[in-house]
Amino acid sequence: MRPPAGSKGKSAQAQAEPPVLDAPTLPDFDAMAQNMGKLVEQAGKVTAAYLKPIERGEAKTGAADEASEMVKVLGRVAERWVSDPHKIIEAQASITTDFLSLWSATLKRLGGEPAEPVIEPEKRDARFSDPEWQSHPVFDFVKQAYLLSSRWAESMVEQAEDLDPHTRDRARFYVKQIAGALSPSNFVATNPELLRETLAQNGENLVRGMKMLAEDIEAGGGELKIRQSDTRAFEVGVNIATTPGKVIYRNEIIELIQYAPATPKVLKRPLLIVPPWINKFYILDLNPEKSFIRWCVEQGLTVFCISWVNPDHRHALKDFESYMREGIFAALEAVEQATGEKQVSAIGYCVGGTLLGVTLAYMAAMRDKRIASATFFTTQVDFSNAGELSVFVDEDQIRTLEEQMAERGYLDGARMAGAFNMLRPNDLIWSYAVNNYLKGKAPTAFDLLYWNSDSTRMPAANHSFYLRNCYLDNKLTKGEMRIGGKLLDLGKVTIPVYNLATKEDHIAPAKSVFIGSQSFGGPVDYVMAGSGHIAGVVNPPSKVKYQYWTGPRPEGAFEDWARQAQEHPGSWWPHWFAWLAEQAPKQVEARIPGDGKLTPLEDAPGSYVKVRA
Repeated sequence: MRPPAGSKGKSAQAQAEPPVLDAPTLPDFDAMAQNMGKLVEQAGKVTAAYLKPIERGEAKTGAADEASEMVKVLGRVAERWVSDPHKIIEAQASITTDFLSLWSATLKRLGGEPAEPVIEPEKRDARFSDPEWQSHPVFDFVKQAYLLSSRWAESMVEQAEDLDPHTRDRARFYVKQIAGALSPSNFVATNPELLRETLAQNGENLVRGMKMLAEDIEAGGGELKIRQSDTRAFEVGVNIATTPGKVIYRNEIIELIQYAPATPKVLKRPLLIVPPWINKFYILDLNPEKSFIRWCVEQGLTVFCISWVNPDHRHALKDFESYMREGIFAALEAVEQATGEKQVSAIGYCVGGTLLGVTLAYMAAMRDKRIASATFFTTQVDFSNAGELSVFVDEDQIRTLEEQMAERGYLDGARMAGAFNMLRPNDLIWSYAVNNYLKGKAPTAFDLLYWNSDSTRMPAANHSFYLRNCYLDNKLTKGEMRIGGKLLDLGKVTIPVYNLATKEDHIAPAKSVFIGSQSFGGPVDYVMAGSGHIAGVVNPPSKVKYQYWTGPRPEGAFEDWARQAQEHPGSWWPHWFAWLAEQAPKQVEARIPGDGKLTPLEDAPGSYVKVRA
């Protein structure tokens, strides 16, 4: 019953000498008193920022429902344990034994005797990197007590009997959120680094932090919108999303960008990129060094990219079929007008790839051959082994979400941004909360995190269709999804497919992408890149980071494929381009945006991408 003991770190001999405790630096008590007064003043502004939307009747809903769901799920875990008193006694004995071991080790250290740590944090856990978490017996005790409690809570979820898989996954998720929130690194009194800084600065750090907290609650409309990057450092179209091009087409839900050529000759077949509408397209065009779009242009491709509208109440009824017809189909027609080409190669990223897969199945049913080859970036078409976002999806949660979306016609962008951040709470929530509001330090300029915070809304009809037909019922690969009156069958999609997964992806796990690869009826090159959902894709050859794996056709078990796969250093981009060029190697003179039948509307990156949620 007792969870396995934590990994051992430094040897007992390394802790054998009696600890030498530095005398704390005394603050300037007058300055500290003044700053505490300012802190109270800023706390009042925090309260005002929180109450303002409530007083106006503009408060966002959903937080209470989420808290209720958490209590309900963890209550089911508790029920499993309470029903067996013997197991409860074992669980209590387990945590008691661990704490007695910790207390004994701490007493030895205080007495100058050697003592092995009872448990240590994972090497990648940056929360406890300050030396005093190890050298100071009190902070070391606090750290280990927290780690033991967190591990015990996780074991209670894992060892609860007769839990259905979805409830267990949700319980794991909620325990991770609670554990992240209660970490001693998040509090001044229990974090040695924060305590030193607060005393050294006479509390000025807390005043600055409280001021930023008020600003971030006001920016979030009464909810905390944690700043992750210096938003003043970037402007879309000025120093981010700067690859030259023109918007050549616009309708209610897309702007289509054609990028200016960088080579005298280009491949005859154009490339159409379908990015996710859950985020903005410029993740593929962050800056010249990391821009996948710019790199493609430099390889001699005529690149078109969809820029989705940031929807509002006017788009409430735009569903998946609308995004297919007014998105991909409208873009295909515009590409033909701009270049004269009737066939394109297409890329779909994340949910944009799911839409592309649905579109390909519909096109196969209609014998529409305008897309001649398809590339998928971290895309799920089969959701039987979906990623961690699946914890948010069941009938009750979807129904609640649909009721909330019905009020406005869309899902607020902050909801999806918050969900993504909660997948990595220590890295994307609490590290910034500590840095911003307790250390009082504004975050540095980081283009990736600027993009991450530039959230988008989702039309109600589109999002409901996606959650129900993909995550909840997995209809596409079952052959049960209908679009435009057609029953879709991915097996009828026989064009060449390049399917890119990333090894550490929590949103579209590599195994899930592998399983989805087996649904296509034509040749599939399954490739697995190192890192995760973003860094594994945005990995330019010049950086020489990570690696990628290639192997046989994706058949059988993912684990068998992974054992046979060959590892290659560096970026997968050149491997993909060689695959793409092999499909249609013919070249023509470079195309200038506006030379075709469509008159440019404005410079890239257009207007839609600049609308903030």
